[in-house]
Amino acid sequence: MYLIKKLKKDLEEILNSLGYQEEVQIVTSNRADLGDYQYNGCMKIAGLNKQNPRDLAEQIKEKLSEMEAYKNVNVAGPGFINISFSDETLINYMNELNKDFSKNLYWQEGQTIFLDYGGANIAKELHVGHLRSATHGEALKRLLNACGYKTISDVHLGDWGRPMGLVMLEIKKRHPELPYFDPDFKGEYPKNSPVTNDQLREIYPTASAKSKEDEDYLNEARKITNELQNGNPGITALWKHIVNTSSTYIKEIYTLLNTTFDLWEGESDADQYIEELLQYLESNNYTSISNGAEVIFVNEDTDKKEIPPFMLKKSDGGVLYATTELATIYGRKKRFDFDEIWYLTDSRQELHFIQTFRAAYKTKIIDENIKLKFIGFGTMNGKDGRPFKTRDGGVMSLNELYQLVYNECYKKIETELNEEDKQNLAKIVSISAIKFADLLPNNASDYIFDPEKFADLNGKTGPYLLYNTVRIKSIFNKSRELKLSFNKYTKISTETERNIIIHLLKLSEVLERTIETKSLGELCEYIFKLTNLYNTFYSDNYILKETDKDKQSSWLLMSDIVLKTNEFILNILGIDIPERM
Repeated sequence: MYLIKKLKKDLEEILNSLGYQEEVQIVTSNRADLGDYQYNGCMKIAGLNKQNPRDLAEQIKEKLSEMEAYKNVNVAGPGFINISFSDETLINYMNELNKDFSKNLYWQEGQTIFLDYGGANIAKELHVGHLRSATHGEALKRLLNACGYKTISDVHLGDWGRPMGLVMLEIKKRHPELPYFDPDFKGEYPKNSPVTNDQLREIYPTASAKSKEDEDYLNEARKITNELQNGNPGITALWKHIVNTSSTYIKEIYTLLNTTFDLWEGESDADQYIEELLQYLESNNYTSISNGAEVIFVNEDTDKKEIPPFMLKKSDGGVLYATTELATIYGRKKRFDFDEIWYLTDSRQELHFIQTFRAAYKTKIIDENIKLKFIGFGTMNGKDGRPFKTRDGGVMSLNELYQLVYNECYKKIETELNEEDKQNLAKIVSISAIKFADLLPNNASDYIFDPEKFADLNGKTGPYLLYNTVRIKSIFNKSRELKLSFNKYTKISTETERNIIIHLLKLSEVLERTIETKSLGELCEYIFKLTNLYNTFYSDNYILKETDKDKQSSWLLMSDIVLKTNEFILNILGIDIPERM
């Protein structure tokens, strides 16, 4: 990063000496044969000062050419300045990175970001629709932490409302003898759950289907939901069993995906704030009555499409999911200090969050200086371009997706490992295939997931990155056996080598833009290109057999920095690196 800053500073000082005060922006040159970077500001400056931009560019070129840091400074077209770093500058850069790898990173400390991702529902199967929130949320959290931010992450479980009432009603229908449903029961409720997670995953869809066909069944579920929200001790005890049983399984799936959370809170944790929130809103006249419902009008004159009112209470007095969402923000603000909240979920929830954010700002629950941001995702589709399904047409669970990819990766493992090690390797490789495939596209875009393609060792895939990263590690294992050292970078011997160094220069910019865009695609493309460049270099040069010791030392040092860069990025993406492949 410091080389890019130096170039900007040098350009600004040259412009200042010529009588111009200008903040310089440079871009990667779109003609690598002309230069590493390009400055395109001459047209703007010349236009404001009624000058010829080419003449101004030539003046800047002459002054830059006098500096040892640059070579091949040239002017193209009406005033585009192309600039290449000298070999000496790049060699010094590599030696600096060898001393301190963090010099290549973007650093921005002082802010705290609250991340809301995951969104698993208690008693329901985690399915492919939950994948993108988990992978992107985890990667953004790791990226923020790596760049100096503080983070707070919350899984925000769906553990409240009618779904819970439906599950408990179906348990009651099957096991009416359980003490949770006996209003006269005075003893201690059982310590163990009456249902397993496998049973819960079958119970909810059964109960949901019944509620759509039987109005009485639905009304009975509503009654149990009210009992839960009003603190009925038996219903509450059963609910806790359901949450604990389901959460244990949910944690296993998230752990498999290398996804973690600081907080395992849910909609239920916001319930304690709802009454206080409603009193605050009503006493400050933030609410209105519309068709018998209590709402907050959040539409604005600049809206190009209708934004419906934010509904707090239905006409019968019942609160809604939206009320819980606002209460969640209210509770978080009371308990935590943060500068922003990022919500990661399906793009189809965008309107819900527009309404929620406007309600939070309008009612001053959140100060204007705190940013609320929605990060929406497209869908994972099958080869037919439709949402990814099982063979029988059902929604595929994350566990089923993992098994599908695991089987593909297991078949491709050809190393001579014992069965246990082979299975562990297949697990790591399959998670890399799933996560890289999911993080590579722009997060707002739909994408096609092809298990066979993304398990390939030779494509733009997670397994390809792992295979080549492990190969670089093996170089160092062999170099230690040969007692080779690489204390200093002394010469750039090949064009590919130089291209690798120039690409390394761009990491800080890519990290910064990834935080700005909140999409991991560019970072995925960056590591793929770096790995490809190194692959080409490795194929053309015999590092361990090189007889020129200065050249060999430089190559080993460069390999070490590439390895550190890959390890750094793969860790951000939540991808583990095996010892061997």
